[in-house]
Amino acid sequence: MGKSAKSALSNVTLRQLRYFDALAQSLHFGRAAALCAVTQPALSMQIQELEREIGAPLIERTRQGARLTEEGREIAGRVGRILSDVRDLVDRARHNRRLLFGALRLGVIPTIAPYLLPPLLAHLRADYPELELHLRETQTQHLVSELVAGQLDLVLMALPVEHADIEQAPLFTDRFLLALPRSRRMPAKMLATPDLMRGDRLLLLEEGHCLRDQALDACNLRQAQNVDTYGASSLSTIVQMVANGYGITLLPEISIALESRNGPLRLVRFAKPEPHRIVGLAWRRSSPRKRDFIALGKLITAIHEKNQG
Repeated sequence: MGKSAKSALSNVTLRQLRYFDALAQSLHFGRAAALCAVTQPALSMQIQELEREIGAPLIERTRQGARLTEEGREIAGRVGRILSDVRDLVDRARHNRRLLFGALRLGVIPTIAPYLLPPLLAHLRADYPELELHLRETQTQHLVSELVAGQLDLVLMALPVEHADIEQAPLFTDRFLLALPRSRRMPAKMLATPDLMRGDRLLLLEEGHCLRDQALDACNLRQAQNVDTYGASSLSTIVQMVANGYGITLLPEISIALESRNGPLRLVRFAKPEPHRIVGLAWRRSSPRKRDFIALGKLITAIHEKNQG
C-alpha cells in the first residue's frame, strides 16, 4: 500500500463507518439519519467524505432512497465486522469485572420468547438492576445474521447453529408433545408415533420458523402431503385451530402451561425416542462477555427447571 493510500485511510473515522453501516442496513437516508440521531444532510456529508477517502462510489442515490454499488456491498461487509470488533473492544473494557450490567442486546425466537422471557425478565430486574436489556424477537435466520454483524450480543434459540464465528451453549432439552382436540378419543396411556399422525392434517407455523422444520424432521414427516401452515405465525393461533377441530399439531413442552389455556386440548407424549429440540444460547466467538452469557444461561436453565418441576 502506497504512502498516499495509507494517509487517505487514516482519515476514515468511526463516525463515517457507523453512518455508512446504518445506510447500508436501511438503504434510506432519512431512516439512517434517524438511527444515527443526526440530520439527513449531516449523514449525507459524512457518506460523501467516506466515498472520497475510499476513492470509489459506495451508494447510488435514487428517488426511492439508496442502493449499494458493487464496491459498497463489499465495503459494507467489512464495515460491519470492524464495528463489531470495536463494540467487543469497548465491552471488554466495561465488563471485565462486573457481571450482567450495562447494555445487552438479546435476540429470541418467537417459539421461546413468550414462555421463558416473563420469568427471566423478572429475575433480571430484581437481581441485576444495572443490566440494560434490549430485546429483539424474530426468526432464526434474521437473528443469526444480526448476531454475526454485531447488531446483537446474544441469541436464545434452538441449537445447533452452523456458523464458524458463533459459539453456542446448550441449556436444556425441550420435548415435543402431540396436541389434539379434547374431543378426540384415544386409549389411555397410548403414546404418539409418526404413523399416528399421517392420517391427520398437521398444522404448523409458516415457512421460516425453525420450529416448523424441527417438527417435520423430528417426526420424519418431510414428505407428508397433509402438512398445512395456514400462514400462521404464532403457536397461539395454531392451538386455537386444533382446539376447534381443524387438525393436530406438535407443541414444545415449554409452551404447554401457557398454550393449554388457549383452548381445550388433549396432549399426548411420544414413544421413545421422543422428538425434541435443544434450547441454548449463541454468541460471537470474539465477544469478551462469555462470562455474562454463561451466567445468563445458568439463570435460564434454573427458571426452566423450576417451571417444569
